[in-house]
Amino acid sequence: MNLPRIVIALATAPLLGSAAVAHVTLENREATAGRSYKAVLTVPHGCGSSPTTGIRVTIPEGVVSVKPQPKPGWQLATVSGPYARGYQSHGRELREGVKEIAWTGGSLADDRYDEFVFVAQVDASLAGAGQVHFPVVQTCASGEARWDQVREAGSTARLERPAPALRVLAASGERPAQGAGHGAAASVTKGDIVVAQPWSRATPGGARVAGGYLAVTNRGAQPDRLTGGSADFAERVEVHEMATVNGVMTMRGLGGGLEISPGATVELKPGGYHLMFVGLRRPLAEGQTVKVTLTFERAGTVELNFRIGSIGGRAAPGGDDHSHH
Repeated sequence: MNLPRIVIALATAPLLGSAAVAHVTLENREATAGRSYKAVLTVPHGCGSSPTTGIRVTIPEGVVSVKPQPKPGWQLATVSGPYARGYQSHGRELREGVKEIAWTGGSLADDRYDEFVFVAQVDASLAGAGQVHFPVVQTCASGEARWDQVREAGSTARLERPAPALRVLAASGERPAQGAGHGAAASVTKGDIVVAQPWSRATPGGARVAGGYLAVTNRGAQPDRLTGGSADFAERVEVHEMATVNGVMTMRGLGGGLEISPGATVELKPGGYHLMFVGLRRPLAEGQTVKVTLTFERAGTVELNFRIGSIGGRAAPGGDDHSHH
């Protein structure tokens, strides 16, 4: 499983009055919004000559579905709580989750190196956020080092104890994080709208319609509305809703479009809201990528690359891994 990875880099600073420093990292400084990542937290030093006995990391808002890896010889604990809002993940809404991870009870000598691992998902709503911060507390046999300072906007002041920072990539103009091959297409930001994981299914020869699926997040203070779009492989791109009423499956076009409320994420998926590519001019083949332009009332047009999965597929190509849930 290829997962995007992140780096948390801690600047050199005096620690507990000792000349020695604690330098904690995670393998990559970047992650892509709307994708999963595997974080490998590395600890190569203690506090001066004092061994490390605990690592605690605080998870920022928008990093969800957190699942830490147990570590032999260490006690693993998590603190869970409500999110500021709901997040969509693999077809379900998440309202709460892990907010803090702590590994304690071990002993890592100052001259030894070790790793602490967790997996999670960077929500599409973090696209365009720039950086998010992961405050870390390194507890040692003698004292602790707290890395929790965040630079104010516009400030260039040097921080003595900077909080680890993660750069979140989202817009199509930014390069994807190295190794971020989890299979989902990159997120795209236009104004306050973030569109993530666009995909469709392969179609048999002669098919006249196909579905389109994605997640849309509105980071603004005003509602927006997805009204449709265009594609060179279809005559029309419409917004539809599928629902079961009294045991009967129905599908209808949303002529007025689909509202995306402020702060909300709406998932278009099989069996619910979805795009309909009407009047296919050619079959969609598994493994290919096709361009689609969506239209929003406020954000305007957004151009996306839709990845084509298998006929009858239920999740984005390469994005149906549930190992971290």
